[in-house]
Amino acid sequence: MARGTYLFTSESVSEGHPDKICDQISDAVVDLFLAADPDHARVACETLTTTDTIVMAGEVRGPSEVAENKEQLEQIARDVVKRIGYEQVGFDWRTARVEVLLHPQSADIAQGVDAGEEKALGAGDQGIMFGYACNESDALMPAPIHLSHRILRRMAEDRHAGKTSQFGPDSKSQVTLQYENGRPVRATSVVVSTQHTEEASSEEVRELVRKYVLEVLPEGWMCPEDSFYVNPTGRFVIGGPTGDAGLTGRKIIVDTYGGAAPHGGGAFSGKDPTKVDRSAAYAARYLAKNVVAAELAERCSIQLAYAIGVAKPLSIYVNTYGTNRCDEEQLERFLADNVDLSPNGIRELLHLNRPIYSPTASYGHFGRDPDNEGHFSWEREDLVAELKPLLG
Repeated sequence: MARGTYLFTSESVSEGHPDKICDQISDAVVDLFLAADPDHARVACETLTTTDTIVMAGEVRGPSEVAENKEQLEQIARDVVKRIGYEQVGFDWRTARVEVLLHPQSADIAQGVDAGEEKALGAGDQGIMFGYACNESDALMPAPIHLSHRILRRMAEDRHAGKTSQFGPDSKSQVTLQYENGRPVRATSVVVSTQHTEEASSEEVRELVRKYVLEVLPEGWMCPEDSFYVNPTGRFVIGGPTGDAGLTGRKIIVDTYGGAAPHGGGAFSGKDPTKVDRSAAYAARYLAKNVVAAELAERCSIQLAYAIGVAKPLSIYVNTYGTNRCDEEQLERFLADNVDLSPNGIRELLHLNRPIYSPTASYGHFGRDPDNEGHFSWEREDLVAELKPLLG
């Protein structure tokens, strides 16, 4: 039997965190190639940042005017860093050294992806992917990660608007919630570490941060004062890659469900949608969210498994943690029979062959609002009507 009373914690990191800088640069490269050749572009871009240095490496395929234009690729990286707001000693978008070490995609990988099984586009790699949804927040996301993201997003919005000049781009948040009868009821601790100017005092930063925490947490959820931690070390002036190296793909739990659900292990950013690490994880979230939105379960985790070059998923596994209102095996059969979960089918269903990935690279890939430009299409709830008849 699942525990009803417990504490659970999730963290988020801001767009200015060194690892997130790398994710955003890598996804900007994905968008550049997809904009140039939506159907045939292939990207697996890793980015490294450290003091005064950005290195972009990996495999790409696309029009030569894009793939071979190192000046444009370098400018992509500088534009991302500029947008985030880094103009500091040790990491400045204008002066950082940028190395572009991207090379053509492996012919062996291309053969499996392009030909695949029965002439359908196959998976770009083997692996397992998970999607998750629950009804403890309006976004059908676990509340701790949802709140952690929102605190940092609000801080960043005001920093960009010039309302909080004391803040720097690099920050982290961590929210611990008390669950009773399996539902979150209050915060027991909140941790926010944010880069700040030399002149800002610890107390000034604390009170600035408090505003955003109170704004984001539901009324009456604020933690006790002695469990509200802001810059616990006392000082955070040196931030970003000046203080810590960054790498694409190191924040996979921040990107997904904050540890509240299983993770297949693959990162998302820097990968075009033929890579099922990304596209199948989006599809699994789409399915799980629609199951919960259709009130077939209060919680739902879905696992998909793939083999490189093979179009059909090897398995579909649904776990509703005992909250289901329909038979799980029936649900698995329904999804297998009614949703094309081949890599090509996923890309068509969610319209993934578009330059829509840069916004995903900070503040989470899930729990975001889909828009008319195609961003976060996996957050749509358009499968609900088809699922409703399965209610027991």
